[in-house]
Amino acid sequence: MSQVKSKKRVTDHGEVFTSEREVNAMLDLVKQETERIDSRFLEPACGNGNFLAEVLRRKLAVVEAKYKKSQLEYERYAVIAISSIYGVDILEDNAQECRERLFKIFDDQYTKLYKTECKEECRASVKFLLKRNILWGDALDFTNPVTKKPIVFSEWSAVNGSMIKRRDYMFKFLVEQSHQMALFSDEGNPAAIDEPVKDYPVMHFLKLADYATD
Repeated sequence: MSQVKSKKRVTDHGEVFTSEREVNAMLDLVKQETERIDSRFLEPACGNGNFLAEVLRRKLAVVEAKYKKSQLEYERYAVIAISSIYGVDILEDNAQECRERLFKIFDDQYTKLYKTECKEECRASVKFLLKRNILWGDALDFTNPVTKKPIVFSEWSAVNGSMIKRRDYMFKFLVEQSHQMALFSDEGNPAAIDEPVKDYPVMHFLKLADYATD
């Protein structure tokens, strides 16, 4: 894959993609975290997803190895893995391409494992998670480049087996020193974050798309 889409994009946005070899070398430095299903990763200039794609591949390899004998368990842990991956990019087409790329990585493995038994509601949950977690925005000023609305991320927490709890937080507040990137510096403990922008009722992991257009 080329590391440059166009000279203009390099000039205007400093856009240069990291090579696969460099991505793997860097992720190998935190190999244990990349293979923990629920460890959170944020790429604040995600491009079309070179880092996040490899993180997802590693997480899903663990999910497949541990849970493929039970489709429901595989689906639940795949959703948890995807819910832990976050990205922001200043170019809208990159964010969209990243979402599509991550979905394909999941869907290819899911289809290979369960073929005609795959559930469309599981695919819908994954698409919704990627819509909420991979955002078009400027990570330097914490807003959308056009609307200037603040970037809002969702925190997803597994509760009571198959249920997921969603809380939305302002990206700007998450990276302020007082929060110390709490949502994204997961150490296996509940995130130490102040009041969310919005708090949602728990929902089954296969029903996340029922959050409508949020």
